[in-house]
Amino acid sequence: MRLDSGLREYAVTSAFDDARFKPITQSELPRLSCSVSLLTDFEEAEDYLDWDVGRHGVWIEFRNERGRKKTATFLPEIAKEQGWTKVETIDHLLMKGGYELTITSEVRQSIKLTRYQSQKAHLSYDEYMDM
Repeated sequence: MRLDSGLREYAVTSAFDDARFKPITQSELPRLSCSVSLLTDFEEAEDYLDWDVGRHGVWIEFRNERGRKKTATFLPEIAKEQGWTKVETIDHLLMKGGYELTITSEVRQSIKLTRYQSQKAHLSYDEYMDM
């Protein structure tokens, strides 16, 4: 998928088809802004601690309690914004990915972690209208 068409498609999906939120309305438009993170520099990490808070996003792959492969990711800014340590970030990712048992050191060590960086662009509705 081309970047321009992908951005257009996912913007519409986010605005109108995300089950977590009500669809946006026309009256909300002046208060909206949009941020896009372009993910770059993917690297397989040596272990679950081989990344830097605030610099790297993390994508993990793990097996849940039923043995099913699961994944979860956080963008680079998430751990820093939340004030999380690396271990807290991994634990939150495991929970985000649906892990329901007690999270132990063995569970953390079993994950496959890919770190990445991102470039973020931001545009307000007013800036969009001025284009």
